[in-house]
Amino acid sequence: MANKTHFTVVRNEGYGSTEFKTRQRHNERQNEKYYNGDIVPERSVLNHHYQHYSFPDGTHETYEQSFNRMLAAGTISKRGLKPDAKVFAELVFDVNTVYFEENGGYMYAKDFFDEAYKLAVKEAGDERYILSAVLHADERNQELSERHGYDIFHYHLHVVYIPVVEKKVYYRKDMKDKEKAGTLNEIIQQISHSKKWPIRTPVERNGKTYSVNSYSLLQDRYFEHMRAAGFNGFERGVRGSTAEHLDVEAYKLRQEKQRRDEITAQVEQVEIRLGELETQAEKKKAEVEHLVKATAVRADIFSTQEEIENMAKPGKTGKNKIVSNADWERIATMAKRCTLLDAQLKDLQESITALRRDRDKWKLNYERLWDEVKDFIGAIRKIPNRLKEFVVEQLSNKTKSKEEMR
Repeated sequence: MANKTHFTVVRNEGYGSTEFKTRQRHNERQNEKYYNGDIVPERSVLNHHYQHYSFPDGTHETYEQSFNRMLAAGTISKRGLKPDAKVFAELVFDVNTVYFEENGGYMYAKDFFDEAYKLAVKEAGDERYILSAVLHADERNQELSERHGYDIFHYHLHVVYIPVVEKKVYYRKDMKDKEKAGTLNEIIQQISHSKKWPIRTPVERNGKTYSVNSYSLLQDRYFEHMRAAGFNGFERGVRGSTAEHLDVEAYKLRQEKQRRDEITAQVEQVEIRLGELETQAEKKKAEVEHLVKATAVRADIFSTQEEIENMAKPGKTGKNKIVSNADWERIATMAKRCTLLDAQLKDLQESITALRRDRDKWKLNYERLWDEVKDFIGAIRKIPNRLKEFVVEQLSNKTKSKEEMR
């Protein structure tokens, strides 16, 4: 395993409030199944927690419960946040699998990430902002295990935290109380992923100011912190390099698979909804056509004006017309029926108008939903070939399972 250059890598990604459960299920090993087939459940007892809020009865808070508790206590603030804003983030500290294997395995990894966690607390600003921190020791490195003939595990640290920045809130300058106007009102810990991790950060080097990516500076701090703590034998991840070592590539592949599955599930739900809307639209269309035909049938029972006119013959004076008793009874009956049918026809016409409005509304809903999912479908078509192959394989397995159940 020697003669391999090792690199420190730290990843940082923000998430919205709808993703608490997804990240918790993965990090806390609460999923029933994992797409990463190299997770060994029997080793999950070796996963080490640095931070995990607990209730008095020993049960643990969920990520969302911890978040809401701090929000209610005023420890953090959502003031000014948009509904779809990123409200929590996750740091993943990593080094090549081989690095830990060469230096003693699990115990060395634990010492290493004990120190990395100290950096995570600094990056979060305070340990109270950390929802969970767990060292994963149950993920088998398939490539290395098969190459060397025994199980080799990949150690890495997940730290889920709330990205907060200190924000000073001042009294309005135009307020009536002139003594307070423009003075400091309060200082809040505002949730803001974009302010915590701006795209570019000004940095002074050799008397000059440079604009540097904030994640690049995070990579620097991780590397320098671990070196200063006495750990060595690794290099900082190469700046600007597109080359990825096996562990990083495997991690990204797992993340892409997870996102692909989430998108697929959303598309399936939308497709089901579109199918329901199409069915409802067809049903409404059939109802309209049925009413139109029914109206035509009812209209046929009316005799033509010419036929009715021919029933009467001019009288001797030329002013009055003579109608036989039988024809008079027929005309009277038809007049009564006509009055009734006029009312029914009016009701039918109003129903047709309402149904046509419903049809147009369903059509607009269909078009709107299509606009919402076409980007998902477009994104799916652009997925790398290896992910397409993965999806085809999953769908094939799903089909086989259904056939076996039959």
